[in-house]
This record gives sequence, structure tokens and C-alpha cells, in this order.
Amino acid sequence: MTADRGLRFLVVESESPKAREERRNSVGTSSGETFIDTLTGLSPGCHCDRIELAGERRGTAEDADLASYDGVFLAGSPIHVYDETEDVRRQLGFMRAIFASGTPSFGSCAGVQLAAAAAGGRVRAIPKKREVGFARRIFRTGAGTDHPLLAGRPPVYDAPSVHSDEVESLPDGSILLASNATSRVQAVEIRHAGGIFWGVQYHPELTLQEVAKALERAQDGLIQDGFAADEAALRQYAGKIEALARNPGRLDLAWQLGLDQEVTDPARRTVELRNFIDRLVRPTCSARGRA
Repeated sequence: MTADRGLRFLVVESESPKAREERRNSVGTSSGETFIDTLTGLSPGCHCDRIELAGERRGTAEDADLASYDGVFLAGSPIHVYDETEDVRRQLGFMRAIFASGTPSFGSCAGVQLAAAAAGGRVRAIPKKREVGFARRIFRTGAGTDHPLLAGRPPVYDAPSVHSDEVESLPDGSILLASNATSRVQAVEIRHAGGIFWGVQYHPELTLQEVAKALERAQDGLIQDGFAADEAALRQYAGKIEALARNPGRLDLAWQLGLDQEVTDPARRTVELRNFIDRLVRPTCSARGRA
């Protein structure tokens, strides 16, 4: 692992102040702070800034000076991109500014939805039950077989995932890289207005502990939707995930949860983030004469 003392990253949060506080009370970090923790682990010595797009302290594209960064990361959030609100319009405008800056960008969950909608695609609520805990049996498309974003992933894999919205249709200039039975768009490349975005519907940045806590925060809705019979059943399931987080070598828990090393091994769970840095950010820096 090399020290990335020259790389400058911007992490963008779209979650509301209330959602941010609930998440901090649960796991100790906001969505953007989790991203920063993961990025500094992958690229020791990199410099990370964080900007909030919702709330009284919300930032603007002008504040961010997007072209000065080597990579931009869009974190997940409960935002509904299809809502016709000023907040959503402002965040879509920020994403369009990222594209126009030419700085490579990456997004997970709501991040991929923002990128798709900003470039002309459509986002909707999942017409069937949401995807919670883990996205199962994600498969690489023909285009995804050799795409650098998914380098190192097997043909079929699972990943941490919590979402109730999905990309319904991709904008022009997109390459669909991975799908599963729940959501057609699980990984994608989008080119728009001179910019390039790589993104996934799942969460390579999340730890297993954060997955467990996300389930606990959503327990009422999950019980209502039939994912668990009652609170005790949901807490038992989340408890197994937390126990596996503490001891990834617990084969019994991995077996009970139906997980393999694509999820339990942090190096494999975060492969898309590493690929984005190594295969898009660094070459772009070289082309710009920054490295």
C-alpha cells in the first residue's frame, strides 16, 4: 500500500441534518465521515475534505472548487432523488457541476442515483421490497466483465446494501456493469458533460458493524415489510452481523448469514473504491500533470 500524500479527495454528503445526527448516534460517524475513514485506510496520506449539501451549513460547488480535487466521492443518504424539492434540485445541480469540472467521481447508493438523475436518467422507489443488509447474487454484465471498476470481483458476488430507491433508466453515455434480481443497476459508468462517474448501488465503504446498526435504525419498517417477525428476530439477525464484524473468521456466522469473503474480507469488500483510485484517479492525475 503506497502513501498518497499528493491526492486530494472531496467527500459529499446529501443526508439531512436529522439523518446525519441519527447515524452519528448509532455508529459514531456521518455517511461522509465513514467514507473518509475508509479512504484514509485505502490511501494513507491522502487529504480528505467533507462538504454537506443539506442543512444550514450546506456548501456550494463554488465553495468546493471541484476542479482542485483529484476525486470526488458521493456518500449514501435517505434522500429521494425524484422528489420535486429545492433541496433535491440543488443537489442535482451540484452533481452536474462535478461532471462539468472533469474531476473523476464515485458514488454509492444515493450517490449513484444522483449521478444518474443529474445526467438525464430516472430514479424511482423499488416497486417490490427494498434491499436491506446485503445485495445478493450481483452479477457482472458483459460490459462489466472487463471493466476496471469491478476488477477482482468474481462473476457473481454479494455486497453490503441498504436502499429503497433505484435507478430506473440510465442516461445516455452510460455503461451498465452489474445487476441483480432486485435492481437492474448495481454498478455503472456514466459519462456526461466532459466528466466521468463510476458508481455502485451497494456500499463498499460500510463495515459490517455499520450494516447491523443500519438494520436496527430501520427496524420498525423492516418488521412492517416482513423482513423480520418481530424486534427480537431482527436484533438477533443484526447481532450475528455485529459478531461477525468483531471476528470475521467465524465461519459458523458467515455460513448462517450466507456470506463469503467478498463481504467479510475488508480488502475484497472495498475493491471498487480501490479500483477507482488506482485505475481512474491516478491516471487522470497523470494526464493533468498532477502526478
